[in-house]
Amino acid sequence: MTSTALLSARGLSRGYADAAGGHAVLRGLDLELAAGEIVAVIGRSGSGKTTLLNLVGAMDRPDGGRLEFRGEDMGAWDDAARTAFRRRALGFVFQAFNLLPTLTVAENVGLALELNGLPLAPRVAELLAALGIGHLAERFPDQISGGEQQRTAIARALAHRPPLIIADEPTGNLDRDTGREVITQFESAVRAAGATLLMATHSEEMLGHCDRVLALRDGALVRLA
Repeated sequence: MTSTALLSARGLSRGYADAAGGHAVLRGLDLELAAGEIVAVIGRSGSGKTTLLNLVGAMDRPDGGRLEFRGEDMGAWDDAARTAFRRRALGFVFQAFNLLPTLTVAENVGLALELNGLPLAPRVAELLAALGIGHLAERFPDQISGGEQQRTAIARALAHRPPLIIADEPTGNLDRDTGREVITQFESAVRAAGATLLMATHSEEMLGHCDRVLALRDGALVRLA
């Protein structure tokens, strides 16, 4: 594996039981992510995009192969180490936003900071301003639009300055125009933070903002651009 890679995967495999006895989703998949890189993974539904994100995010374990983060073998981590990795080193952006409805916009963004024992000010205000939602700080998720909710989710993912961001169809619940605006702001915020972004997407608009586009086919990744 390349020592300069932020994250490396070699020979990853993952399958699931089904009525026929078993179904392989990933088959010997290789991947390297460099620091500061934005990479998109595309593929048909059921091709394994979410499975790959779950493995990279230490939310699931592979059946075979090796994953390394900054040269450390993730397979050797116990549950406590995996939890610490997710809390400190990762930011997540989901299609469904996953904001806590009883917290304000500012409180949702500040949650990752609190969990890591980091000060909220001025980081929360800076992120909200950068994503154009500073005026919504005291509103609750059900009081703002879908695009504003996704911008809040992006700010939350970036708040604790994680080196790696994972996004699963981040504009999937947005209309085309709103999605275009969110994509531009998402890219700008990630690059300003110097973070690495790995995302699964169907958005052709999003692909134009990526350094690499990979297609997941027959359980392996193929570079398209």
